[in-house]
Amino acid sequence: MGNKKLNTLLKNPPNWIDGKGRFAETILSSRVRFARNLKQFNFPNRTKEDELDEIMNFIISHINYKCITSLSEFSPLDKKFLVERRIISREFSKKTKGRGVGIWEGENIGLMLNENDHIRIHSICSGLNLELAYEKLNKLDDEFSESLPYAFSSKLGYLTACPTNTGTGLRASVLVHLPGLVHSEQIKKILEMLHKDGFLIKGFYSDGTMVEGNLFQISNQVTLGITEEEIIDKLHKMILQVIGYENNARELLLSNTRAQLEDKIWRAYSILKNARLLSNEEFINLSSAVRFGIELGILKKVSLQNLNKLLIFTQPAHLQESIGGMIDSTERNVKRALYVRKNL
Repeated sequence: MGNKKLNTLLKNPPNWIDGKGRFAETILSSRVRFARNLKQFNFPNRTKEDELDEIMNFIISHINYKCITSLSEFSPLDKKFLVERRIISREFSKKTKGRGVGIWEGENIGLMLNENDHIRIHSICSGLNLELAYEKLNKLDDEFSESLPYAFSSKLGYLTACPTNTGTGLRASVLVHLPGLVHSEQIKKILEMLHKDGFLIKGFYSDGTMVEGNLFQISNQVTLGITEEEIIDKLHKMILQVIGYENNARELLLSNTRAQLEDKIWRAYSILKNARLLSNEEFINLSSAVRFGIELGILKKVSLQNLNKLLIFTQPAHLQESIGGMIDSTERNVKRALYVRKNL
């Protein structure tokens, strides 16, 4: 790899895909993120590059964590790898000087310095586990606040570069698999309900990417005028409601179109077991059908944890990092198909 510090990540899957959390068959992960800024510095988008270095060094010297690395030490391929790992955002990966990345062992905690805000820290857990993710993150945030002078208003709360984050600075999200609602053509109604109730819906990387593989990332939109605990509780209750709708849709599909559903699942599994070329998009969509089969108890010999691992390790940068260099899309498709055949 371009950076030796990522070798451990390449060899080991992150903890949040272990498939052991509540509703882990349907919910891949729960994530909570805080946006924080320092009161004596301008926001990163209003700051010169040399000042960004000053801000980063100030933060590192005050929190004293050895897991933080300058973003400039990572190659372009390394940065794409970190995006696929959900450690940094796609937007952040395009930046260079004066930025830092914090990676904790197990990847349950991640940190970005000088993205849109001076500090963005997140906690991520397997399954529906917003409370645990929040508890871990809140503990770290309290520790940071003891030595870092946060920009805070008694009237508005935490001040952030984007007004939509002002207040708690908290963004909570759940990555959920909803094939039942998609195949029963009820998903549009559910998404409209979520929008109406103040929730955002995005794809796997929550940065505006399209939804693939029936994986929807649902997050809060309001951070001002509401407490952190209220945000977590509201999202938790909404996710339980969505899961209820999903389970009803699955029962309907099994009752009315079981043969067609089983055929779709077994065909997808057969293709993944035998394909010699697999694009990333094709794998994500076929793996959704296999995941559906696991969730319904149709595919009993396929490990959910292994399927989660494939979802990460078949991404383009992961495939290229595993061989230590850039390869074109056709070579990646060959390597992806081989990797899936060996591991599925």
